Amino acid sequence: MKKTGLLNQPLSAVIAGLGHLDTLVIADAGLPIPPGTERIDLAVTGGIPSFLDVLQAVMSEMQVQSAVIAEEMTERSSEMRTALLEILGTIPIEVVSHTQFKERTTQARAVVRTGEFTPYANVILVAGVVF
Repeated sequence: MKKTGLLNQPLSAVIAGLGHLDTLVIADAGLPIPPGTERIDLAVTGGIPSFLDVLQAVMSEMQVQSAVIAEEMTERSSEMRTALLEILGTIPIEVVSHTQFKERTTQARAVVRTGEFTPYANVILVAGVVF
């Protein structure tokens, strides 16, 4: 049994398989997941697990080069946006419309569905390299 880091096998496997510029989406409970895109469903009930908890766990194991968020997050979920920016630190962030965000999820290696009920609590993480 693995004793540290991500314990969820599908999530751990997706991160281990990412290459440079591959994307992984961390999503709230309501983001539509495109047909054919791998769904890693962690949602148990409203708020469990939270978007921020899952993001922090993923960030501990994934080399992130940049991120993408929807502009609607600023208007509708400013506290969540502030917390997201704190976790991402100096990682560059691209801001797009929610419609464009959903279109980009079709290219993701996987979408991780959380139990988050905060509107627009979604981020696309772009994989970097460790060398």
